[in-house]
Amino acid sequence: MTLVLVAHGTRAESGARTTHALADEVRALLPEVPVKVAFADVRAPDVTTVLRSVRGPAVVVPAFLASGYHVRVDVPAQIALSGATEVSVTQALGPAPSLVAAMHDRLSEAGWRPGDAVVMAAAGSSDPRALADVRRAATLLSHRTGSIVRIGYAATAAPRISDVVAEVRETADRVAVASWLLAPGLFQRAVAGCPADVIAEPLGDHPRVADLVVRRYAEGLYYRAAA
Repeated sequence: MTLVLVAHGTRAESGARTTHALADEVRALLPEVPVKVAFADVRAPDVTTVLRSVRGPAVVVPAFLASGYHVRVDVPAQIALSGATEVSVTQALGPAPSLVAAMHDRLSEAGWRPGDAVVMAAAGSSDPRALADVRRAATLLSHRTGSIVRIGYAATAAPRISDVVAEVRETADRVAVASWLLAPGLFQRAVAGCPADVIAEPLGDHPRVADLVVRRYAEGLYYRAAA
């Protein structure tokens, strides 16, 4: 059964390469499974186009860190437009604890040290359920770092990441920013412009992300068989 990995989409070529690198990681873990990449916005191919190219049933895995508008509205609408009937859709990736572990890994790779003030950078959303997912991820990261984690947003929601970092710097010796983003692009560039001492890279093709995609695919198979 085909796995369709759906990412947000970005005009940044580095972001698209990251998504395809993640798909390659998944292919290595599922060598017998066809894995296709689709984008919910900005970039082609969209979910409709990819599903129309698939023969037989498919499992759609939304590679999003929170269940916002794209997960709840755009992806289902594009699936419906495709006319495909043998499709199951899994829950989004975030805010799974394994992804928070990957975020902590990226933060450590960037130079975070215990005792640093930590700010978590997220994309932002107008959906309160998506923002609740972000707060859950920040809570889990707090447990890992042993410190309170503040949240800043790159767009849409408040407070903005640059404002939070500037405020934290007033009382902290060092500020480290954890990136709750999946791939490079416009949002990560906003994060990179913050006046922090340490700025982590997005989760990208971290092995924990690929493992979670595989688990979501397995869940999709299970629920389809049980339906």
